[in-house]
Amino acid sequence: MKKLLLALMMAAGVTQAEDVLHVYNWNNYIAPETVKRFEQSCKCRVVQDYYGAMEEMLAKLSAGAKGYDVVVPTGFAMPPLIKQNLVQPLDLAKLPNAKNINPAFMNSTFDPGNKFSLPYSFTTTLLGYNETKLKELGINPNSWAVIFDPVILAKLKGKITVLDDSREVFAAALMYNGFSANSVNPDELKKAQDTIIKAKPFWAAFNGQSYIKELTVGNIWVAHGYSSDMFQAVADAKAAKRTFSINFGLQKEGNTLSVDNMMLLKNAPRPDLAYKFMNFMLEGKNAADLTNMIGAGNPNLAAVPFVKPEIKALPSVFPDAATMKRLQQLNALEGKQLRELNKLWTKVKTAK
Repeated sequence: MKKLLLALMMAAGVTQAEDVLHVYNWNNYIAPETVKRFEQSCKCRVVQDYYGAMEEMLAKLSAGAKGYDVVVPTGFAMPPLIKQNLVQPLDLAKLPNAKNINPAFMNSTFDPGNKFSLPYSFTTTLLGYNETKLKELGINPNSWAVIFDPVILAKLKGKITVLDDSREVFAAALMYNGFSANSVNPDELKKAQDTIIKAKPFWAAFNGQSYIKELTVGNIWVAHGYSSDMFQAVADAKAAKRTFSINFGLQKEGNTLSVDNMMLLKNAPRPDLAYKFMNFMLEGKNAADLTNMIGAGNPNLAAVPFVKPEIKALPSVFPDAATMKRLQQLNALEGKQLRELNKLWTKVKTAK
């Protein structure tokens, strides 16, 4: 009977609805080959939409955007999603591969007990740079001074981009001045703002989307961004056989650590596919793909045996114990604290 009904529907030009999973994610944050394997395994299609900053993602979902199944927010963005009832609790019985996650990354202050989230990947925010050009100029990229010190900036004017992300830019400026990346002290934030405004005229742009390409083709020489993106820039420059080399590294004053997590949206059209996707991404080999192909850090213990040795050796991708002590996860900002930061950021963006 079902076959007959299907034949009649096809004859009438009616087809069954396509199985589609909608993922809202950072750009360049899942290996294309992994997506293809998942599509083959679930007989479905994955559609991805991208954001360049957590504020962008939060604003869009808070405004009522619908149609997404899975979102991949950084830790500090999870509490607002939970409080606004934009995500739903996870049924861990449908996610047996959750056992693969390193316990050190579970039960965070952002989601105690992992009721709504499971760690997906992590990155560090750092500087990527044209190693050839910086050596010529005698500039050591191991300090945030490269993007904030006017003396150094004079050698790099118009060749620097920083993330279009208030939290990350202020965190870098705070650390450069010897403060916590999470400081909400008005005097410390004002000093960070002054540092940013003085440096801004030397920067080419605030760029959270295309800095990989700009760095790879040589249009910029220093980029403030994520370790996974810089890993990609190195690979792209090599593949294009550039006459210069790209590299990236952590800064001595400290860096931010972003642990990104998979969450199931409250109004997900296809929660069934979402669970299949999340569990698939938590398999060891699939999780390792993310690290091997885009250089993202991995909280999945089952992935470690499948990660290339040369990537395991990168401190910015697999930080050792000493390096971890200098990494800070950004706290959630809400209410007055968030409004104050937004005011400071508006002045930064409008400053000449």
